[in-house]
Amino acid sequence: MIGRRAFLTYSSGTVLSLYLSGASGSEAAQLVGSAPGGSLDPRSIPPFATPLAVPTAMPITSVRKTAGRRDADYYEISVRQLRQQMLPLGLPTTTVWGYGPAAGVGGRQVHSAPSMTIEAPWNRPVRVKWINELTDPATGRYRPHLFAVDPTLHWANPGQAPDALGTRRTDNRPCFSGRRYVPPAQYNPSDPGQFTAYQGPVPMSVHLHGAVGVGDESDGYPEAWVLPAATNLPADHASGGRWRDFFSAKSLSRNGSAWGPGYTMAHYPNDNRPSTLWYHDHTLGMTRLNVYAGAAGFYIVRGGPQGDGAVLDSRTGAKAVFPGPYAKDYQDNPKPGKYFEIPLAIQDRSFNADGSLFYPDTREFFDGLTENYLPTGDIPPVWNPEFFGNTIIVNGATWPYLTVQAKRYRFRLLNGCQARFLILDFARIPGVRVWQVGNEGGFLAAPVDLGAVAGGRLLMAPAERADVIVDFSGVPLGNHVLGNLGPDEPYGGGQPDTDFVPADPATTGRILQFRVVPALAADLSTPPEFMVLPQAPMLPAATVTRRLALIEHSSAFADGPVAAMLGVLDGDPTHGFVAGSHRMWSDPVSQDPAIGVTEVWELHNLTMDAHPIHIHEIAFEVVDRQALEVDEEMRCRVAQGSSPRPPEPWETGVKDTVIAYPGEVTRVRVRFKQGGRFVWHCHIVEHEDNEMMLPLQVGPAYPDAPTP
Repeated sequence: MIGRRAFLTYSSGTVLSLYLSGASGSEAAQLVGSAPGGSLDPRSIPPFATPLAVPTAMPITSVRKTAGRRDADYYEISVRQLRQQMLPLGLPTTTVWGYGPAAGVGGRQVHSAPSMTIEAPWNRPVRVKWINELTDPATGRYRPHLFAVDPTLHWANPGQAPDALGTRRTDNRPCFSGRRYVPPAQYNPSDPGQFTAYQGPVPMSVHLHGAVGVGDESDGYPEAWVLPAATNLPADHASGGRWRDFFSAKSLSRNGSAWGPGYTMAHYPNDNRPSTLWYHDHTLGMTRLNVYAGAAGFYIVRGGPQGDGAVLDSRTGAKAVFPGPYAKDYQDNPKPGKYFEIPLAIQDRSFNADGSLFYPDTREFFDGLTENYLPTGDIPPVWNPEFFGNTIIVNGATWPYLTVQAKRYRFRLLNGCQARFLILDFARIPGVRVWQVGNEGGFLAAPVDLGAVAGGRLLMAPAERADVIVDFSGVPLGNHVLGNLGPDEPYGGGQPDTDFVPADPATTGRILQFRVVPALAADLSTPPEFMVLPQAPMLPAATVTRRLALIEHSSAFADGPVAAMLGVLDGDPTHGFVAGSHRMWSDPVSQDPAIGVTEVWELHNLTMDAHPIHIHEIAFEVVDRQALEVDEEMRCRVAQGSSPRPPEPWETGVKDTVIAYPGEVTRVRVRFKQGGRFVWHCHIVEHEDNEMMLPLQVGPAYPDAPTP
């Protein structure tokens, strides 16, 4: 069970009470131990037995002309089911989903989880044909999901047939009135009083997380999914989401590339600041499951006036030199020790004894609730409010090792976990020096010595990225473990051992092992303390303020959440704001910024957990944070006597994901340059899948847009 829950309870949009339960402080000490999971005990998995896999570059399919007659790198990338050695050799392989070049490389299929890295030169367009190939290659029949899909959420819902007028009924919250949920193993299709988890073809919609200036037809809108072009698609299933045809037509008009059966087309201009992006599925109500199955990979934008070449060495004024090389080209067997710039995707997973991935198929796993399920109650029967795997994987393998020379390395870090906040503990490695030079929006204002300002620790929320330079030259030769001090439960801020119990040191408290060996040659890279980083252009002063709320909705029948939500605040700063206007995905759009107008978004977190908030289409500036107080009438306002707290040093420049801490208002400055339909949401993917995501209409609404 997960502790530390707090949420506002709603009835007809009115705040009723603030509910708090769970362990904290000394009580939390009793929760030490491996997080619950599948039938494979994580302590039985040999750690540091597998060499780290270095993601190589995705091969370009061809070069094509854009509608504006510019050269664009063209990729055909499919997602497929495969078996991968995630556990150490000698243990079973794991069935996962992974992206890869649809035609393979040299006749070989090289799909993997996580997948190959798309290397994108700055300002050179990239066009991708994203293909849903979740089919059996022998028969062409669709593959069902690896995990139980909760059909009671507001989700893609492909099985809702069009009505008599041909209007699609997909992308909704189904009604199961008069029926009861049963697990798939107990389901009897001939019993009209039952329903079970969805077991049909899997929808997919790919989002490039961190892309700026992308048209909405290329953003992976949650209702723009497609099913695979399977030979046995049910006749009553829609082949795509409500927005599929609309965005296909827009893609043809704007980019000269329409969508087709089983695939979408995306066009990325790559004119944002050079930075570490990542691509992953974004299907409505299913993101948590599709990403957990493995559908994700890195996308790195390089070059340009704010890229590596713009970084100077303060000692000489010449261009600084970063650790390198990186994996530029696909190779069958990259030689160990060849690369000094390495992407690291850190994820949490749980396994069963047969090697399969474990993900809960019942709400009972989270807090023991077995009654009051929808439709007679209000509790989704399958959805879990958060999930914490009891095993750490890095680049697709459990607790790998990396042999490093006693030199400087550049790591592009991604927290790809479901709900887990990571606190990477470099201080455990004697003599190491760690500098952060970038985040998900590109370079920081200045290099940050994490040893000096953060005790050698690096906090990363789900979906955040960090560009760090790690200097092993002063580390004793031998083996050293990178630890994790983030909790095995929801994170609410504070310090490990003081405010929460750190992750289990025998399992999720370990990330990977560094095996330090002597340097084979002199290190010619620039020490990061001498790097002068290019500055991000500052946004103009804001003329609009949006006061938004982060809230959770509790059950009317039991002590437990049934949804996480976003909303707006009513009232004024003097008398306080009421968080009574929560919004659901199906509600009319409530965030409609004008193109080119600078706004401040105030994110009032009225829960007890931190939430990583991601806004599509832009990179924003973190302004500050300030304490909140809530009175007896449930009105919130800025706490009397409090002062705004400036951004952390690693939050300078621009970002696409920000941590909104409980009991605080987090302010970010935004400006949208591209009109269209996008989204903003919490990147705890279980929250995102159940109402903590809202549509975002930038500029004028489409008169011919699909209607709910």
